[in-house]
Amino acid sequence: MASAKVLVIDDDEGIVDLVSAYLTQEGFHVEVARDGIAGLTKASQFRPDVVVLDILLPGVDGLEVLRRLRSDSSAYVVMLTAKAEETDKIVGLSVGADDYVTKPFSPRELVARIRAILRRGRAGSIEAPRLLVFRTLRIDPARREVWKGAARVELTTREFDLLYALAVYPGHVLTREQLIARVWGADYFGDDRVVDAHVKDLRRKLGDDPGHRRLIETIRGVGYKFVDEPA
Repeated sequence: MASAKVLVIDDDEGIVDLVSAYLTQEGFHVEVARDGIAGLTKASQFRPDVVVLDILLPGVDGLEVLRRLRSDSSAYVVMLTAKAEETDKIVGLSVGADDYVTKPFSPRELVARIRAILRRGRAGSIEAPRLLVFRTLRIDPARREVWKGAARVELTTREFDLLYALAVYPGHVLTREQLIARVWGADYFGDDRVVDAHVKDLRRKLGDDPGHRRLIETIRGVGYKFVDEPA
């Protein structure tokens, strides 16, 4: 974990200098960018394990940067913002953020959250690398690919792990707490609605039609279950 790569994208020079110095001192390999476009360029070159990303960036804002990152990067993302409104947190999570820190924050807290995310990534890896074949979907954990009929479905790392966690127990209801433990790790300390945000994105990518029987059913007040039939 000490050699993990962290990209800090923030236009506040004081925060960038403080965070990068603290992370470097803690053994991380750190790169910085001070606007959204520079951050995206740096991300494609640096291939970070974790991105610390401010929402309020000049030009391309943090949420748009996050959307673009999610199209070709599996890096974990910790959002930074001076805003404390609930809607900002939910939007960030729905776009694909893994954690959320509101300014002002302590560098020690940020390091703890980054280390927790990296531990969750290992703890939340899929349990059994076996091919799952259903009437609608084929889920290949060895290749980390999902196919719906003849079309490949492009998923983020987190979305794939969430789908696999549900599909390996078809017909069984998994609570949000169980899904968090399996996908985010037992030491996750964020909002459990992160599951709802990722399920929403997963359904959209799978073309899960609410007008018909869904692949992922919501069990109100409990959690979710995968209901596709074995092939």
